[in-house]
Amino acid sequence: MTRPLRIAMLTHSTNPRGGVVHSMHLSEALTAMGHTVVLHAPDAKGGGFFRKPACATQCFPVGPAPMEMTAMVEQRIEDYVRHFDRAGTRDFDVFHAHDGISGNALATLKENGLINGFVRTVHHIDQFADPRLMRLQDRSIDRADAFLTVSALWQQSLASERGLHAAIVGNGVDTTRFAPTWSGEQTALHDRLGLHSGPVFLSIGGIEARKNTIGILDAFRQLRAVLPAAQLVIAGGVSLLDHRDYQEEFQSHLRGLREDASAVHVIGAVADKDMPNLYRLADALVFPSLKEGFGLVVLEAMASGVPAIVSSLAPFTQYLGSEDAIWCDPHHAASIAEAMALSLVPKIRDRVIARGLEVASRFDWQGVAQAHLSTYTTLKEAAHA
Repeated sequence: MTRPLRIAMLTHSTNPRGGVVHSMHLSEALTAMGHTVVLHAPDAKGGGFFRKPACATQCFPVGPAPMEMTAMVEQRIEDYVRHFDRAGTRDFDVFHAHDGISGNALATLKENGLINGFVRTVHHIDQFADPRLMRLQDRSIDRADAFLTVSALWQQSLASERGLHAAIVGNGVDTTRFAPTWSGEQTALHDRLGLHSGPVFLSIGGIEARKNTIGILDAFRQLRAVLPAAQLVIAGGVSLLDHRDYQEEFQSHLRGLREDASAVHVIGAVADKDMPNLYRLADALVFPSLKEGFGLVVLEAMASGVPAIVSSLAPFTQYLGSEDAIWCDPHHAASIAEAMALSLVPKIRDRVIARGLEVASRFDWQGVAQAHLSTYTTLKEAAHA
């Protein structure tokens, strides 16, 4: 690299979703390497990102979103295009989109001759009932000029289904911030959440079908039959997508727990400063997801000294060994419940914690940033050829 790159990093939200967290850490790591990075996002609430990142940002205001999901996505794409119409595009060598909204905005800028091309990271690909939304998702990928993924699962999917070659850049974790240290801060958070002295199982990602939240709840019901002191904390879930039908079904299942429902704590978005302590007060992370790009929270839990319960599916099977986590069949609540019980068995627990710490030590954001530079340089050179 002969001189620093000027990079426009685009994400779809200022909220702590996985792709947003990834793009923020990537921007910070690239900035620390000496590159000039500006992290862009539509800012619906006007408060900026969920934390102040160590990189330049442009959070641009947007109007109230329509209720209908496809209309909301179309409006956010238009908001992004208007932002760059105002702010200009000449200050950047590379444009990098992490989602369908920003990818469509860059596709429009490219069609209008305002940029030469862009990079698209495909974290995962969704299935939508609305064909308009599917076309937008396809456009955000197919119009890109270079492709990145966070796991072999999606690299293989892009190759087999679209004939596209993507480099794997992986994910990282800050092992200084997420570490197995205990202090009175965890106790204070425990009390603030209204938890008692029983074991705490943590689910992160909110109430969504692909997060398998109903499966987790049904497994928790089975676990409570043999471990009545168990507690379930469901955190996160700030999403632009519409999950109301699934959330209503979840509430029906929750009411079916009757007196056990009081042991389920749906806490929503968590302040960024509280996230390390939320992991530390948990006895296990329950993450039997049905579809993931990578599963960033698995690394955060492992770095925090917390056993991770994960699905016996890719991408988890691609970067975790058989002894690194507690595996389950995400399609069967009994399997999830068994994994939750196993996470409390001292011999198993000690082994998985030690292996998890070793796994987390291999994933750092500097390595992720380094993995991007070849693609960035190739795209920049092609634009100036």
